[in-house]
Amino acid sequence: MSFLVEALVSFLLLFGAVFAVVGSIGLVRLPDFFTRLHGPTKATTLGIGAIVVALLLHSTASAGAVSLKELAISLFLFITAPVSAHVLAKAALKARR
Repeated sequence: MSFLVEALVSFLLLFGAVFAVVGSIGLVRLPDFFTRLHGPTKATTLGIGAIVVALLLHSTASAGAVSLKELAISLFLFITAPVSAHVLAKAALKARR
């Protein structure tokens, strides 16, 4: 594996880890439900997405072929996180009526 690929994978892992930690801190520190919902759905999704892209890049560089598992994980992640946040927000709005 080349130095450029290793550097890009390392950067994506650090970027993803920072965003996942920031999203987790936002979940704990923000004041109400709707702002707490924003932390995990935006920052943590971006962080885990960057980690999965780093995994995809690493497995592609080492195996020589694109792995469908990582593509399926990223597709599932980017579809389910916004949908679950939307459902939680709708349920919270309905419960407050």
